[in-house]
Amino acid sequence: MPDTASTASTMRDRVEELRGLRAGIRSGDPRATEAQHGKGKLTVRERIDLLFDPGTFQELESLRRHRATGFGLEAKKPHTDGVVVGWGAVHGRTVFAYAHDFRIFGGALGEAHAQKIHKIMDMAIAAGAPLVSLNDGAGARIQEGVTALAGYGGIFERNTRASGVIPQISVMLGPCAGGAAYSPALTDFVFMVRETSQMFITGPDVVQAVTGERVSQNGLGGADVHSELSGVAHFAYDDEQSCLEDVRYLLALLPANNREAPPGGAQDDPMDRRTDALLEIVPVDGNRPYDMRKVIEEIVDHGEYLEIHERWATSVICALARLGGRLVGLVASQPQSLAGVLDIHSSEKAARFVQFCDAFNIPLVTLVDVPGFLPGVDQEHGGIIRHGAKLLYAYCNATVPRISLILRKAYGGAYIVMDSRSIGADVSFAWPTNEIAVMGAEGAANVVFRREIATSDDPDATRAQLVKEYTAELMHPYYAAERGLVDDVIDPAETRATVIAALDMLSTKHALLPARKHGNPPQ
Repeated sequence: MPDTASTASTMRDRVEELRGLRAGIRSGDPRATEAQHGKGKLTVRERIDLLFDPGTFQELESLRRHRATGFGLEAKKPHTDGVVVGWGAVHGRTVFAYAHDFRIFGGALGEAHAQKIHKIMDMAIAAGAPLVSLNDGAGARIQEGVTALAGYGGIFERNTRASGVIPQISVMLGPCAGGAAYSPALTDFVFMVRETSQMFITGPDVVQAVTGERVSQNGLGGADVHSELSGVAHFAYDDEQSCLEDVRYLLALLPANNREAPPGGAQDDPMDRRTDALLEIVPVDGNRPYDMRKVIEEIVDHGEYLEIHERWATSVICALARLGGRLVGLVASQPQSLAGVLDIHSSEKAARFVQFCDAFNIPLVTLVDVPGFLPGVDQEHGGIIRHGAKLLYAYCNATVPRISLILRKAYGGAYIVMDSRSIGADVSFAWPTNEIAVMGAEGAANVVFRREIATSDDPDATRAQLVKEYTAELMHPYYAAERGLVDDVIDPAETRATVIAALDMLSTKHALLPARKHGNPPQ
């Protein structure tokens, strides 16, 4: 007969030993922790505590160690192998995550490290729940050679497989160099923190050796560079706490996967609330700029919205907001920036946002005040035709409810591209200030009546008269509505109520694209 008391004592000892081991793993090396804090960075555990609801994170494979030998690795086999993986709750909903621990091997990726990430990514896809990566790593673990590179390949393949299936969010909280930078680029949203996070394919030393250019890490791939110039980062913050707070906010808005509708919000802002302020915000004169953000604030629930790529390609606004408690994706011209024209970058920005919303069942509302595409040699040589077609393709491919509202100008190809009825918008409204035409009245008159103006005794007076006649005949606010290209011309003060009513009507929309493996969108 076994000694029951002795067996129980042994079990208690083992449990205490396990607790001590886990406590040591969680606290980490005090000197490494001090060094991490000295750089102005939080530790991996502190970040996880900020991301997840208190006490909900369930860690997997915390006892995992690498099996590599040589180059001194056999003498250093820390638990976790430099990455923490698991799941927990964010606002009560399941979210999976992996987070690099810079205190261990500088967060560098080796074989065991990669296998842990592969496992949690597979679990997230299978469970149909969002995946967040907290990136703070030095790239591939050189001592492990090609196995580390193969580990990245497995991550990229899973990023691609999860694309459009579950939301993927990359949070850059440290360096991310070389091939490692491609994983964030494959995800839906990239968050960065100023001064402490950088992304680049080749670092400053290599750049200087190859090109002779001298640049700092932040100057090459810091948060401001990627949120303003390259468009790689969607959000930039001054500290990790505010960054992770907005990650939680974004997760609260999004559906868990592509089979679900976005979570509903409180309907405590009257759906029939009048928006009389719009009569003053938007000038009747189409040449006068205004801030489209003020229009958005007036229309959406409580004036709250989350703008995506706020500082990049600013002639178009992309944002997530609620209308009548329902999440919508807003694409809006911004007359305050380049008069609201579409260019290479704004077309790409809006196209990817439209694709994201369509993938995750988020209705689209497009606010149009666009004078056309940006002219110029640089734009043409840079491929504005190809890039502009991306936005056209994205809208035409979208099957979610689509509502467009034309506030003022809607000229030429840009009118078509900004979700016009002709490319499949379900409902199209316009304000009495709308001007829908091939081009502005003066430019049109100069083309159509070129001969009359040239032979006139008073060309300026003739031009002015012909512009007036062209406007009255072909650009009056009811011209498009008379031809069925706009469903209704509405009072701006009724914009919110009208759009919400249309969203309610379209809530049961079901549309399928023709059977195909996949399309071939313009690149």
